[in-house]
Amino acid sequence: MNVRRTAAALAAVAMIGTAAPAVAADSSPSPSPSTALPSGLYGSTDPKYDGVWRQSLALLAQDTVGVRPAAAAVGWLTGQQCANGAFAAFRADPGRACDAKVMVDTNSTAAAVQALAALGGHDAATDKAVTWLKSVQNKDGGWGYTPGGPSDANSTSVVVGALAATGRKPAAVLKDGKSPYDALLKLALPCEGEGAGAFAYQPDKKGRLTANADATAAGVVAALGQGLAAKGAGASGGAPHCTDSGEATPARAAANGAAHLAGAVAKNGYLTSVLPGSTDQPDYGNTADAVVALAAQGGAGQAAKPLRWLERHAAAWAQQSGPAAYAQLVFAAHATGTDPRDFGGTDLVAKLNATGPAPQSATGAETDDKRADSAKDDSSGFGVWWIVGVFLVAGIGIGFLLSGRKNGRQP
Repeated sequence: MNVRRTAAALAAVAMIGTAAPAVAADSSPSPSPSTALPSGLYGSTDPKYDGVWRQSLALLAQDTVGVRPAAAAVGWLTGQQCANGAFAAFRADPGRACDAKVMVDTNSTAAAVQALAALGGHDAATDKAVTWLKSVQNKDGGWGYTPGGPSDANSTSVVVGALAATGRKPAAVLKDGKSPYDALLKLALPCEGEGAGAFAYQPDKKGRLTANADATAAGVVAALGQGLAAKGAGASGGAPHCTDSGEATPARAAANGAAHLAGAVAKNGYLTSVLPGSTDQPDYGNTADAVVALAAQGGAGQAAKPLRWLERHAAAWAQQSGPAAYAQLVFAAHATGTDPRDFGGTDLVAKLNATGPAPQSATGAETDDKRADSAKDDSSGFGVWWIVGVFLVAGIGIGFLLSGRKNGRQP
């Protein structure tokens, strides 16, 4: 869960443990690489901070629409796994064993699990990855971005998606008697007051919760036991509403979170950036995540307004942001039953396929053995999950955080 800014700048600040500055509204998550990219990798920008994330989203999105990814693309992803089962954001030399300097993380690992589980035939890899994820589960039942880091809604949610993708019941994955849902419920805001019904990313230093739209979208999907490529609910009900009556359950938290998101997109059809100085700027990746969450909780009708907004406005953003952004739009189309090959006039599948090696097969005429026109599809687009995490990690000096999310994420 996501990325919409210059990831390299944010990550560099995070790595040295200083506060991340506000950055311009640039969807490109990382600069052009100085060395040749691996042939199996999707996207044309430096994969240092998002390689596994964007590759996982690209492969998962292809599988979702019936495209069989290139063997080289799948092989690149599996080759990134460390012997202990974890994944880092990117390993330039996968032939070299992982050591303490390799910064593995839960988001990259859980995203890779979701992609490989969907593709099938990778049980050994996904089992090792899930075993590692369980080994770094926090006592509150959740996960942080890095092993031992405080639990956050985004990281916990992407791990829930990995557990569900491999047939595990998230409610049964316990640490000290606490499940991932216990961690998420602790981050759910009540239905009265500011941010009613939303999820917080993490409590602040005083234990207070602040609504976060990206965390809310992730939390809704996870509370429903789904992952990045969530399915929409079978039928649309009435407008979602928030309630604190009765027992606090994942289902109630999902409904409350959906009510918050519905209110947030009711006026303009989109969510705005969470970055300082960018409050009025549309956040395409978070809006795509919100579409998935709304459809998963209440059906396609709940997501109609932000979906239509994305169909009208997201093509240019995705072209600039690359494979993970295209994947997020594919997930939005999938959750709402929208044709991803005619998404506001854009063939998302063809555009996604063009950012990497030609798929082995596809259910349409979109296969292409070329990358996108040079720098047009020139960045990878993570999720805001990444962005939110980067600010957190920067403040406490524990290293880089993805989202991202990858727009998704955007990063």
